[in-house]
Amino acid sequence: MDRNQAAKPAAGARSILELSDVTLRFGGVTSLADLTMDVREGELLALIGPNGAGKTSVLNCVSGLYRPQEGNITLNGRDGARHALHRLAPHRIAALGVARTFQNIELFKHMTVLENLMLGRHVHMKGGVLGGGLYWGRQRGREIEHREYVEQIIDFMNLEPLRSAVVGNLAYGNQRLVEMARALALGPNLLLLDEPTAGMNAEEKESMARFILDVHEEQGITVVVVDHDIDVIMDIADRVVVLDFGRRIAEGSPREVRSDPAVIDAYLGRTADDAGRNGDPP
Repeated sequence: MDRNQAAKPAAGARSILELSDVTLRFGGVTSLADLTMDVREGELLALIGPNGAGKTSVLNCVSGLYRPQEGNITLNGRDGARHALHRLAPHRIAALGVARTFQNIELFKHMTVLENLMLGRHVHMKGGVLGGGLYWGRQRGREIEHREYVEQIIDFMNLEPLRSAVVGNLAYGNQRLVEMARALALGPNLLLLDEPTAGMNAEEKESMARFILDVHEEQGITVVVVDHDIDVIMDIADRVVVLDFGRRIAEGSPREVRSDPAVIDAYLGRTADDAGRNGDPP
């Protein structure tokens, strides 16, 4: 699954997401410090770094869950317009084609796989209370269209045998797949994946990595992935950005980043013994 020789986004590909001097603080703790980075159209970008480096904070700022105290976050949308994400509510950002998964699975576990995916279409579902309640005419046609779209996602993610299963009864790895499928149901042009392989065994990680590549290559979706599994990241990413203490310390191809002394010192070279001596989690 090594992509070092695979086709990459063309040099000079436009940036569809730009973070400029973004600073995020929680009281006296600075999570992101003057962070500037971009995401280029058509790439699979990985964010890596030690625990507490600010990776999930980046995703939270982009998706509107956090609002940075300083800096700008700009999305160049499919409509050609530039949108200031740092000023928008999460549902407005989702409507612009930005979807995400979470480090801790955030599914409606009492509902079925199909029902969870239908909820992923919520920003596209129009119509008033009366039309939705009576389920006729134009509203019925829209519902059928959304259902067909979701069925395509179910087929793409190989979830057909589980479509009617209650999510809370599924194995952990399958719940991860359902969460990605629900994000895809939004019809995104930018997909943010937060620790998609967390808690998985080696076989499940391999399967998830292949699904991420399929989403990126077959669906043509730009992907930003945060993950602690360096082997997975180095296999699937086009470009890697490394954070430490909320700052970007390195950027480049997987091969370049892996040999960067700053990265080795901050992250890749840490052993369990080193972390224990520093009082940090290994």
